[in-house]
Amino acid sequence: MTMFGDGLDAAVHKSLTRPVPRSAGVQMRYLVRQLKSTRAVAQMLRVSQRTVERYVKDQIKKPRPGLAARLEHEVTQRWQPQIRAKARRKAATTDGIVIDTRARIGYTAPVGSTDQDRMRHLTVALPPQYAARLFNAQEQGASDQELQDIAADALREVYFQDNGRRAGSLEEVRFTDIEHLEFDL
Repeated sequence: MTMFGDGLDAAVHKSLTRPVPRSAGVQMRYLVRQLKSTRAVAQMLRVSQRTVERYVKDQIKKPRPGLAARLEHEVTQRWQPQIRAKARRKAATTDGIVIDTRARIGYTAPVGSTDQDRMRHLTVALPPQYAARLFNAQEQGASDQELQDIAADALREVYFQDNGRRAGSLEEVRFTDIEHLEFDL
């Protein structure tokens, strides 16, 4: 995935009410319940159907590293979908989202003002419309650059222009060299 996509997923993951299963057998049984067949799980994880059946019966307990990573990823993506949807909906309609970043941020402004890029550490609460834009773009498969552009637009509006109260002639915000990025709902 991407830095922004993973950051949004991590923020939503914090809203889960129960921990994701850790053992391979429980994870495999969960996926079989979700996909309704061992064959579908086997195809998704790129293993044989018999291997999936062995994990379900706890005949195999420790998967090899590649399979463990795929198994963990698939279970985490499917775990508590209603709670994830509720957290996204709440952020997109009422609460908004908080972005905490350390990056090189600059802007394009009229002649005579200082617009040099510099490292900034910002923690900014973004309004719900930007949370909605970020989540909608992520669901539609937007690239990391597109999510970064939405976040830069949000920072321009909220941080630099203070929702239209200052820096009205600010045109574009450059958001590059990201050292740290974290979202919170």
